[in-house]
Amino acid sequence: MVRVLGVDPGLTRCGVGVVDVEATRRTTLVHVSVIRTDPASPLEQRVLAIAEGVGLLIDEHRPDVVALERVFAQHNVRTVMGTAQASGVVLQAAAARGLAVALHTPSEVKAAVTGHGGADKRQVTAMVQRILRLDAPPTPADAADALALAICHAWRRDGVSTPVAAGGTPLTPAQRAWRAAEKSAGAPRLDG
Repeated sequence: MVRVLGVDPGLTRCGVGVVDVEATRRTTLVHVSVIRTDPASPLEQRVLAIAEGVGLLIDEHRPDVVALERVFAQHNVRTVMGTAQASGVVLQAAAARGLAVALHTPSEVKAAVTGHGGADKRQVTAMVQRILRLDAPPTPADAADALALAICHAWRRDGVSTPVAAGGTPLTPAQRAWRAAEKSAGAPRLDG
């Protein structure tokens, strides 16, 4: 069994979810919440609140790994900056406790949970509810997204969905094609 802390980073709302996943992929909810900060508060206080909140959850639930949404470019620079700042303190909190952090893109998460990388938030939330056998959908969307991240990582980490390179990073389609070509040619792998 693996315990994963999923984090949907945000400066105002940072979704956090902890799941236990068995080798059979049976997934059980351990914890879900949202760390909220007041947009009127000084930036350093908001970042501190997220760092402390994530640190307390790690200390309480003792996950094996942290799954974090990869920051991606958006048109709204302010949103990207807040997401990056929240991601940075999550990375620090995990590293300070010796935990590995896996980064997953939104489309990876959607594909892992729903089977379609272009799924909308409603579809992701419905599948998270079904996978975790919950009576009601997790709310707000940040909480559902955090759980989806944790599920995605646990399901991918066992090698069922995607091979991984040294260090546990999922291979891209190009890396998988390169690995297959190397294997067929009998060449040594470059990624260890």
